[in-house]
Amino acid sequence: MFTTPHGIVETPRFMPVGTLATVKTVTPAQLRDTGAQMVLANTYHLHLRPGENIVANGGGIHKFMGWDGPMLTDSGGFQVFSLSEMRKITEEGATFNSPYDGRVIELTPERSIQIQNALGADVIMAFDECPPYPASREEVEAATGRTYRWLERCIKAHGSQDQALFGIVQGGVYPDLRQEAAKALVDLDLPGYAIGGVSVGEPAALIENIVKVTTPILPFEKPRYLMGVGTYREMTQAIAAGVDLFDCVIPTRWARHGTAMVSGERWNLKNAQFKEDFTPLDPSCPCYTCQNFSRAYLCHLVKSREILAYTLLSIHNITELIRFTQRIREAIVSDRFVEEFGHWLAPEPDS
Repeated sequence: MFTTPHGIVETPRFMPVGTLATVKTVTPAQLRDTGAQMVLANTYHLHLRPGENIVANGGGIHKFMGWDGPMLTDSGGFQVFSLSEMRKITEEGATFNSPYDGRVIELTPERSIQIQNALGADVIMAFDECPPYPASREEVEAATGRTYRWLERCIKAHGSQDQALFGIVQGGVYPDLRQEAAKALVDLDLPGYAIGGVSVGEPAALIENIVKVTTPILPFEKPRYLMGVGTYREMTQAIAAGVDLFDCVIPTRWARHGTAMVSGERWNLKNAQFKEDFTPLDPSCPCYTCQNFSRAYLCHLVKSREILAYTLLSIHNITELIRFTQRIREAIVSDRFVEEFGHWLAPEPDS
């Protein structure tokens, strides 16, 4: 558990993603009912639209989006990485063209922190360089070294005592680089730490190994956050290694494709088997969707491409992943973690 100016976050915990200060198709009231505590938004996207000054003038990101719970903003480093050929990275920072109007944008560690200070989230992330996969050792070494130097600049630029600045461990799929980077960050005594640069195309087994060799180096008493991960197996394996926080777009993205997460499985509601199934999506789930609607109704909405389908499935999927991490927390407290979740610790059957 850790405390923010907008409330506590009980760990381990899944964080819904609200990239543009909104979790797609879900209202803040509905989001609260899912059990969400901390929500993630994105610096890069909010800088482009509507702009951090508008958010600040609207009272900061909490008031602007109507969410009174804890919030975290990503630095924009991963989004810059995803631009690939459209951006240029130097020691100073990253330069790229806006996808909206083509204007040239320069994002430096100082600028990222300035934007995040204006947005006003409880937790902000250092600007980092996310190396691709695959990448040579030399490329990853260069990116990891630059990430550390950028972190030093972020620390100097950070001007808000109410915002906790987390550093990000890079190092690609090279265990020794990950460990060296983690040790260097620990020496800076930050409020929290993240493991970044995973889920960029590498096999699941490599992600698990990265987490296993990196997490134990990071301070136990401070939040440890695995960025961009949100499957049952990956979260369970990471929690076993000591990770506290997760975020992923899977719950809402899958919902927009008519997919529900039920008891560890992935259900396509377009399938004919649900057409006349009048039972709840998951009888054990307390969410609004499961308490009020049948599988048949959801199947109908999905096939009809009704917007309500995306809302109802998003509500359920977010609730499902948050409940999953809540159950793991309860199992850890009761010393039943391996007994109840040990089956998720094994590798994927086909891996």
